Amino acid sequence: MKAHRLHDLLIWKKSMTLVKDIYLMTENLPADEKFGLISQIRRCAISIPSNIAEGAGRNNMKEFYQFLGIATGSCYELETQLILLVELNFQNETDITPLLNNLNEIQKMIYKFKTNLING
Repeated sequence: MKAHRLHDLLIWKKSMTLVKDIYLMTENLPADEKFGLISQIRRCAISIPSNIAEGAGRNNMKEFYQFLGIATGSCYELETQLILLVELNFQNETDITPLLNNLNEIQKMIYKFKTNLING
């Protein structure tokens, strides 16, 4: 398997930026959600670049592929939580839309990267 230098992976860079944006956005949520939704949203966001990183550090393509799958699952979980913020009136849809757009782009990039891993 070709080694992947973490800092060269665009999906890792974009997901790191998303984590920072999520942290900034969640600072404005109600304080009583600190140990509930805020914590869950932040853990999901962090899980995306963390799993990409762990997969890149593994010794074979099959393991990397598996960790990219976990990162994808975290993307969908985060998407659900961001939509929930709007439905609970904690955030405006206009504030969440750029985050959802970035998340959707990361999801597509992970899918394409996984396809490239399998096809060589």
